[in-house]
Amino acid sequence: MSLDIWPPVSPAELKIKVAETQQTEDCDWVLLEGGENKPGGMLISFKKRELAWIVGRTLKACEDLKHGLEDCYALLAPVDPGSTLVMSTPRNERVKGTITRVGTRIVKGTLSLQFRTIAPQTLTLSQSFPVHIHGLDALHTHLTESIDLLGLLLSNNRISDSASETNASSTTNAAQALSSGMRLLADSITSSIALLKGPPLNEADTSWTTQSCPPSHFTPPLTQNFSFYITLQECSIVLLMRALEPVHAPMHFGTKLGLAIGTFRRLEHDEMDVIFKYKPGGDDYSDTKRVSANHTVDPPAASRPQTADSQLEEVYVREKVRVESADPSLISLYSKLGYLSILLDQARRNLDAVMNLQLKEYTK
Repeated sequence: MSLDIWPPVSPAELKIKVAETQQTEDCDWVLLEGGENKPGGMLISFKKRELAWIVGRTLKACEDLKHGLEDCYALLAPVDPGSTLVMSTPRNERVKGTITRVGTRIVKGTLSLQFRTIAPQTLTLSQSFPVHIHGLDALHTHLTESIDLLGLLLSNNRISDSASETNASSTTNAAQALSSGMRLLADSITSSIALLKGPPLNEADTSWTTQSCPPSHFTPPLTQNFSFYITLQECSIVLLMRALEPVHAPMHFGTKLGLAIGTFRRLEHDEMDVIFKYKPGGDDYSDTKRVSANHTVDPPAASRPQTADSQLEEVYVREKVRVESADPSLISLYSKLGYLSILLDQARRNLDAVMNLQLKEYTK
């Protein structure tokens, strides 16, 4: 059995090609037969060739990541008619209605409330004042920054491709820049996944005390002793409604008597008998007048101005109702981000292995 190569290759060129494909682990450089004293001797760095190859493969992975993040961005885009979600408490009708999410905002909603401590009422979201979901605003910003970062990495490496043939250090510099950019990208995707997953259920979240929806966002406006708070949990839109009572409010004599003889008792929940400092005016950054049309994210909690004590009131939570509805678009977004995170971790691990960096366990 014989093997022919077409087009024909000269013995000298074949020897060069064979040397290029061989793997040498003990040395960085290989001197071809013929040495420096013979014409045509070549010195080939296998590690540099391998580094150039892995950089090219990583850039292809970055292109796939960019396309995937653009698909995620489209799932969060403010496109009508949006997602209409049914909000109803299980096994009873204490809360019953629908809300409509468009992009990062709740633009429409009607909820019928049958609380035990307040009169029945119907909440209608004012169309002039949509409610911003802070977690989705932050997620929108992370996706925008990630897409911009990938675009910058890809454009810079296209520019440096022509210089890589003449500058031996350009490949190393490109690999280092790519590794740094992918580390930032991994942090951004991890933060995005954490936003969709939400805080653990066993941890107390007191953000509602200062970030509840302002009363003016509803028609008719909410009373001062009612808190309406929106958050994310496991790719679901979660509404937390609380009927509040001032700490120093006088108690009716009939209520005192009922508590004493046992004919009346307070509703039991995880926040009963706890004093909270509540801001009746709600979150100032939920007002659409303070948010630009391109959905610029609100300032993070660390940079928000602290609320003055004069704006806070000490209250008890008389009644608390939690209702949630899974959002199909957010579930799809969470799945896509999880896949992209795995793809990114594999690309980072391969690049760091060739760069002889300390390997880390990227995926937790």
